[in-house]
Amino acid sequence: MAGSDAALAKLLELDGEVLASYFSELTGRLAALADPSPARILDLGSGPGTGTLALARRFPAAHVTAVDISAQMLHRLSEQALAHGVADRITTVEANIDESWAEFSRGGPYDLIWAAAFMHHVADPARTFARAFERLNPGGRIAVTEMDFFPLYLPEDTGVGRPGLEARLHAATNTRPPHEWTDHLRDAGFTLRERRPFDIRLDATQAGPSLNTYAQGSLAKLRSHATEVLAEDDLAALDVLLDEEQPHSVARRDDLTVRTTRTTWIARRP
Repeated sequence: MAGSDAALAKLLELDGEVLASYFSELTGRLAALADPSPARILDLGSGPGTGTLALARRFPAAHVTAVDISAQMLHRLSEQALAHGVADRITTVEANIDESWAEFSRGGPYDLIWAAAFMHHVADPARTFARAFERLNPGGRIAVTEMDFFPLYLPEDTGVGRPGLEARLHAATNTRPPHEWTDHLRDAGFTLRERRPFDIRLDATQAGPSLNTYAQGSLAKLRSHATEVLAEDDLAALDVLLDEEQPHSVARRDDLTVRTTRTTWIARRP
């Protein structure tokens, strides 16, 4: 796996570890709305399987088909599925979702389709929602989740540079408007059940031992997009924070938290 792909896969896996309580809450909400419990689940744009594994845990009788364009991501998913004892209930399919759905459609029709932080990547969302509708059983549901903004981790004053560094970093790099899928779902024929924001606020104890590594990776990813848009003194301060040898390093801090929101649309095929 290329270095950038490996770093992204690791960051996504850490997301699943640190935000385990959020994934449990979200899949619990899907379970509360599902009657009967889904037997076949499709994970679109699965990456290394954060959602796939959460779904397999929540629905222990279900089979999950995970689709991604990256063979390397799917390889990591398969390794994780084996390690967690659910390999017999997970099928991986390497496919471009903007192209033919024939290969993974054979695993359906599905009772639940999951698309987390993925729909904004597709070339034609209207076509993708229409295809999802066709591959759901009547009464089946789709859950589409988007990250409203990258998580915040740092205190206002980090002890390095000017206070408010992380807020300025986000303002400079998070320039796209929030995603909104309500009309797309309705146009495809779905009945919207709910549009639910999840407000995530975790301290170090709640986030667990992977928090520092997660924050380091996330901030490094934002740093890679900030070279041309952030003031020089802020870039220098951020580099100090990302240097694991420095006393104020993100890797060493005990004052990190996780603060973000994610929005999920849950809709039903009539």
